[in-house]
Amino acid sequence: MRPFETVKVAVRRRINHIFNDYEAGERPALRRADALFPTSSVAWRVNGDIVTMMIGGVSGLLLQMLHPKVLAGVWDHSDFRADMHGRLRRTAKFIAVTTYDHAAAGRAAIDKVNRIHARLGGELPDGTPYRVTDPDLLAWVHVTETISFLNAWISYQQPDMSAADQDAYFDEMARIGLALGADPVPRTRADAEALIQSFRPQLKADDRTTEVAALVMRQKVGGLAEDAAAGVIMQAGADLLPDWARAMHGLPGASPLTRRAAGTMARSLDWVYTGSPNRQVWPEEVKAWPDQL
Repeated sequence: MRPFETVKVAVRRRINHIFNDYEAGERPALRRADALFPTSSVAWRVNGDIVTMMIGGVSGLLLQMLHPKVLAGVWDHSDFRADMHGRLRRTAKFIAVTTYDHAAAGRAAIDKVNRIHARLGGELPDGTPYRVTDPDLLAWVHVTETISFLNAWISYQQPDMSAADQDAYFDEMARIGLALGADPVPRTRADAEALIQSFRPQLKADDRTTEVAALVMRQKVGGLAEDAAAGVIMQAGADLLPDWARAMHGLPGASPLTRRAAGTMARSLDWVYTGSPNRQVWPEEVKAWPDQL
C-alpha cells in the first residue's frame, strides 16, 4: 500500500468510528444503486461530503432551536447535556441511510423516526402545548436543515453551483420531509427562503436557547486533532447562519482564518475519500460493511 494510501485509510477508519458506535454494532452506510435517491441525484453529491454536512448540521441545529417548540422538544425529550455528540451523530446516520442505503433501509429509518415523534410532546414554559408531529414544526426542522446543508456545500465545495441544481436539491429532499410529515415542504430555493422568513415572528432566544447552543458550540469528540477540527466546524456552522439568527444567538462570525481552515479541511477529506469504499456503489451480495476497511 502506498504511503499516502495508508494515511487515507487511517483517517477514514478514525472518522468511521467517530460517526458510528462500533460497540453497538453500527457501521457506515453502504451506498446502493437502489437507494431512495438515484446515484445521479444532487442529494448524492451534497449529502456525502462529511465536512460540509457537519458544518450545515451545526448551522441547521442552531437555526432550529430558535423555534420555541423545537427547543422544547430537545429540552424535554433529549439527553442533550450528556450526549450532544450522539444527537449529531444520529442525524448524520439518518441522512446517510436515507440518501445512500437500500430504499427499504431508508424507509425503515424514516418509519423509526415517525414512531418516536408520535410519542413526543409537552408544554412550553408558558403552558402552550406542542406535539413533535405538528406538520408546521416539522416543516421548520426540514427547511432549516436542508438549506443549511446546501449553503455549507456551496460555501466550501461548490461556490458556482447552478440555481437549477440548488432547486433540484430542495425538490429531491422534499421526499424525506414529506415522509416525515412536514407541511409545507419547499421545492425550490426561493420557496425555502420564503418559508424561513415566514417563521421569523415565531422565533426567540432565551436562557434555554443559550444553554443548548453553548453545548453545541463546545462539542468534544476525543483527541486533540479531532477536537481542533470540531472547533473549526462549530465556528463555521455558526458563521453560516443568517445575520439575524447569529445576532439572536449572540454568536460571532468566523474569522477569515477559520473559513480557510474549514475549506482546507473539506478539500483534504474529499481527497481522503476519493476512490474509497465509502464512495463505492456496492453490489447486492454485499450485505454489511467490511470491517477490514
